[in-house]
Amino acid sequence: MTAPALPAAAAAPPGCRHCGAPLPVDGAPTARFCCAGCAAARATVEGLGLDRFYDRFVSDAALRPLRPDPDAHVDAAAFARDRGDGTATIHLMVDGLHCAACIWLIESVLARDPRVVHARVNMTTRRLVVHWRGAPELADSVLAPVARLGFALAPFDPTCLADAGSEEERRLLRSLAVAGFAAANVMLLSVAVWSGHDTGMGIATRDLMHWVSAAIALPAIAYAGRSYFAGAFRALSAGRTGMDVPIAIGVTLASAMSLFETIRSGPYAYFDSAITLLFFLLIGRYLDHRARGRAREAAGHLLALRVHAVTVKNADGSVERRPADRVRPGATVLVAAGERIGVDGSVTAGRSEIDTALVTGESMPAAAAPGTAVFTGTVNLSAPLTVRVTATGEGTLLSEIVRLMEAAEHGRSRMVALADRVARRYAPVVHVTALATFLAWWLGVGAPWQEALLYAVAVLIITCPCALGLAVPVVQIVASGGLMRRGVLLKSATALERLASADTVVLDKTGTLTLGRPRLLDEPGRDPADLAAAARLAAVSRHPLALALMASIDRPVAAADPVVEHPGKGLSWTGPDGEWRLGSRDFCGVVAAESDTPELFLTRAGRAPVRFAFADTLRADAADTVARLLRAGLRVMLLSGDRAPAVARAAAAAGIGEWRAATDPAAKVAALGELAQAGRRVLMVGDGLNDAPALAAASVSMSPAGAADVSQAAADVVFQGQALAPVAETIDVARAAARRARENLTLAVAYNLCAVPLAALGYVTPLVAAVAMSSSSILVIANALRLARGARR
Repeated sequence: MTAPALPAAAAAPPGCRHCGAPLPVDGAPTARFCCAGCAAARATVEGLGLDRFYDRFVSDAALRPLRPDPDAHVDAAAFARDRGDGTATIHLMVDGLHCAACIWLIESVLARDPRVVHARVNMTTRRLVVHWRGAPELADSVLAPVARLGFALAPFDPTCLADAGSEEERRLLRSLAVAGFAAANVMLLSVAVWSGHDTGMGIATRDLMHWVSAAIALPAIAYAGRSYFAGAFRALSAGRTGMDVPIAIGVTLASAMSLFETIRSGPYAYFDSAITLLFFLLIGRYLDHRARGRAREAAGHLLALRVHAVTVKNADGSVERRPADRVRPGATVLVAAGERIGVDGSVTAGRSEIDTALVTGESMPAAAAPGTAVFTGTVNLSAPLTVRVTATGEGTLLSEIVRLMEAAEHGRSRMVALADRVARRYAPVVHVTALATFLAWWLGVGAPWQEALLYAVAVLIITCPCALGLAVPVVQIVASGGLMRRGVLLKSATALERLASADTVVLDKTGTLTLGRPRLLDEPGRDPADLAAAARLAAVSRHPLALALMASIDRPVAAADPVVEHPGKGLSWTGPDGEWRLGSRDFCGVVAAESDTPELFLTRAGRAPVRFAFADTLRADAADTVARLLRAGLRVMLLSGDRAPAVARAAAAAGIGEWRAATDPAAKVAALGELAQAGRRVLMVGDGLNDAPALAAASVSMSPAGAADVSQAAADVVFQGQALAPVAETIDVARAAARRARENLTLAVAYNLCAVPLAALGYVTPLVAAVAMSSSSILVIANALRLARGARR
């Protein structure tokens, strides 16, 4: 494992001496770095080496604030598990992760221990997974180096994932509100000053306007710009530049010059430029932070399906409730009807039906009998079951799906936005240009330093990356607003960009291409009396096929009484004319050819059996949407966990030529991996728990609003309604948004290429620079609004 290169570390928000990131939200003071990861990366880059760094870190007083509170300690051994192959494993949540350097440091320090065979950290969920040779009791000694580096370790709890992020989000929102309020009021005062410039406004009136603007703007700038000022100071202290530096310098000089001019009753004051700049940039930072926070929710929603306690039957026959992660393989667990299963295992006694929709994505319950495998997160529907445990905690299928999601998200998080790449080269050019302008006018031309500083401030203001910073976010805002009015919610800041580049659409079947609800098929010659008779039995059941049968009845029917429900088989009722049965062909004693569609049979004494066939219905516009996607040049595939005949019928009805059946979550991820290796950029559309890893693994993902919570959390886009058309419409909007974003970036760059020389030559005052900077932003916004007009058309 090698240290991360400096550009990778620079992708974090500017601040500390290595990456420029601001201090953690909790305000813990550090002398030089925002985190231990940055301190290690800097030391490695400077040739100190990881071993020497570690020894120095744990004893350096200057780095003491990065080390943990001696009272903060977790008994790691209590949460470690024996893997059964001579190794042990532990899953913990790491608090204090700031950037990629932190991940590299933790993994590198753990890799130094010869006992450790695997150590991985996921930035999104902050989960640390470690495998080592030896007993679980060695956990504390294995993890001791991580604790000494100042990273707080705690049992992995999805409810704690968003705590730190939510506090940062609230801080940004408060700063944004303050900056917006001040910008609106100061701009009104500035408009009055600008208008009075040509209409003979008195000096006293103008000065009053300036003082009022200062009273509003300066406190707001000090509050809203804290992160920029702190980030610029630390970046400059480390000999680096970033986007925060020109912003902080421009805002500070503009504010100081404005205050100086106001004190001496001068004509120029630029409070409006400073506070408006902060307001626009805070919008972009807030949107970016909120988008990153969404990613952390996916695994949290998924892990919420875990059952915290299960009913264990001991060898002596006694029964006790025990935490699911404390149950060992081989134990016997009792699962009541209606209870969510908390372990992976095999049924040893009882017959029931299992709602596996969250795992398989299929709406039909699966029969459970002795020998049937059951999984964590599924629901036992109709009768008690006895289950022998095969896996708990991190060994369950549910946890494996979480790991698949985390691995996929880790790969996708490496994408770097174009604006960030431009900004790394842009900021140093701005600084050098402003400094050269000042020196050229002061030393070269011989102008007074005040005038030279005025021109330098004009360069900083006119080159402040407001338009550049707005180029992409404003398009996202306009596009997401238009899509939201259509019932489409964008959850990721980069979803539009990735949708625009997608060239392959992979659809799930049940709940995505179809509605996910069984529907009774019409059969010629069916006697309505037979349907009414079947409904009398079905009225007492909550089985999906019984509910579908009841939904087809257009008038109320009286339920038979008493009806006996036979779990996994059907319903029976004994009346004056004998026994009636409604259920499977075996239960009803029907001998007929096997069918590949769901079915129920009604048998009554002295009458021929009546068959009721069901099918999952395609969304009404599924075929039209698939045809539209194909016309747009997209490759369309169908992946489903259902049986091959059902998948083949659905694919043919929708006009899809490529399909795969019986694909479990790992197979779906593998299929997407094959497409990615072939150079395809895949849009995955799915709705079930089994689709969640594929949604995370795809280049971009969509999910219907009726999907499982975890699928919605993993998806980049969620769409409302019964139609599939939003998939094609969102791609169209994304492609148009990509064009607008490129146009905006071109406008922003062209503006700077034209404006900077004029400012450096002294043809632009800070006042004109502020107007030009604001105008460039308005131009970018106006171009983005064309997207909304096109969407309405």
